[in-house]
Amino acid sequence: MAARSGSPAESAERNRPGSSGWRIARHGPQEAIEGYADRTSVLPGEEVRLYVSTLAERFRVTAYRVGWYGGSQARRVWRSRSVPGRRQQGRDFDARTRTVSTDWKPSLRVGTRGWPEGAYLLVLEADAGHRRYVPLVVRSTGAKGRTVLVHATATWQAYNRWGGYSLYNGKDGGYQDRSLAVSFDRPYDKNGAEKFMYYERPLVVLAERLGIPLAYTTGLDISADPGVLHSAANIVSLGHDEYWTPQQRRHLTAARDKGANLTFLGANTCFRRIRAEPSSLGPDRTVVCYKTDWHRDPAYPERPSLVTTDYRAAPRPDPESSLTGVLYEGYPTDAPFVVHQPDHWVFRGTGVRKGDRFAHLVGVEYDRVTPEEDTTPRPIEIVAHSPLVCNGRHSDADAAYYTVDSGAGVFATGTMRWVEALMAGTPEGGASHGMDARTRRFVTKATENLLRGFSTGPAEREHGAARDNVRQVYGGKALSGSAAALPGRVGA
Repeated sequence: MAARSGSPAESAERNRPGSSGWRIARHGPQEAIEGYADRTSVLPGEEVRLYVSTLAERFRVTAYRVGWYGGSQARRVWRSRSVPGRRQQGRDFDARTRTVSTDWKPSLRVGTRGWPEGAYLLVLEADAGHRRYVPLVVRSTGAKGRTVLVHATATWQAYNRWGGYSLYNGKDGGYQDRSLAVSFDRPYDKNGAEKFMYYERPLVVLAERLGIPLAYTTGLDISADPGVLHSAANIVSLGHDEYWTPQQRRHLTAARDKGANLTFLGANTCFRRIRAEPSSLGPDRTVVCYKTDWHRDPAYPERPSLVTTDYRAAPRPDPESSLTGVLYEGYPTDAPFVVHQPDHWVFRGTGVRKGDRFAHLVGVEYDRVTPEEDTTPRPIEIVAHSPLVCNGRHSDADAAYYTVDSGAGVFATGTMRWVEALMAGTPEGGASHGMDARTRRFVTKATENLLRGFSTGPAEREHGAARDNVRQVYGGKALSGSAAALPGRVGA
């Protein structure tokens, strides 16, 4: 069955001329210009407020929609007037959870009437030329028959060190004084959209080039309202999607069991259980995750299933592999991706043979199938099995495919570098970790097969059930570690 094409409106959008001005060449110091939006996503036509701090006398904001656009990768859809600039310094610190937020005044309102659904970069530009991004998703209300791209805004925020604190580090760089909750009421650090740029943008560009029907949302939006998933063909978790609420996980599991295919294009997915709480700007503006301090979480002990820690950890272990098929095991590693099942439909047209290797494609985090755990779905087919060493420990990374009674297929790459590899060896590749053009061609073709193959409905109808080969790959050998015993990541 051929993959469905997008609507006429989607086709028209994809064929519009692109713009070159979305790339940032000059960041300047962090205080040169920075800002945030009062919402991480909006419906088409809704308004968003921007909070901007700058040393410049005036600044502008330009909105770019990310997509194919003949290879330009973005199109300008809106530009503001010249806005008076000011240095905003109000900052709050909640000592209880070590949460940094701002007390800034809004700088301007941005209406999105006429903006197509999609992933956007709002470019803040000071009159001196310094620039920063503010990411925004114009989300879809429904996704019947479409492929849903799920942007990992909670993970973006978890790693954000603006103001000196993230869910990993405190003001002195250590883990012990890290935040226990982080707020969206502050800018992102660095260029303002680092996680999106590396782990999400390359896949958005590729998916739009393919012309399959797409829908856009975020993990926190799915958590609040699963309606967008109704009758979706495929739901795609992008390159680094670590932080999930229990509600988000439950809603994606239900969608799978009703026939929606699931695609996991990273590693370490659904590893941390979080809670979304409000701020003064609105709902779901705070990401709570106590991690190893779970016993201090206000949800403990009365609500153990909501305690914010690793999903596999006490007080209510629930390893992610029951959904993803694979289990996060370690950081850091750097290893070749090794093809095990070259006749799998995802590899059609790549020309690969068993044992073919793609250098540096496995890293910096990895997952594997854990046959010793009863949470591993069966049947499951390991299509790549990549030996590696992580912190002196020999193990393997697995790319795997499984199917369920609804006919849905689930595919996981088992490596965090998959989406990055879509631009490896090009000027857009950024930190491509030594991955080359050969790897880019292989990953691109496999991803095209996966997105097209999953866009036509439950994968088992066209591609058959997964061919369980776990015994062939792992044999009867005892594997060290277990879902409960494997160490959680602290510093990465």
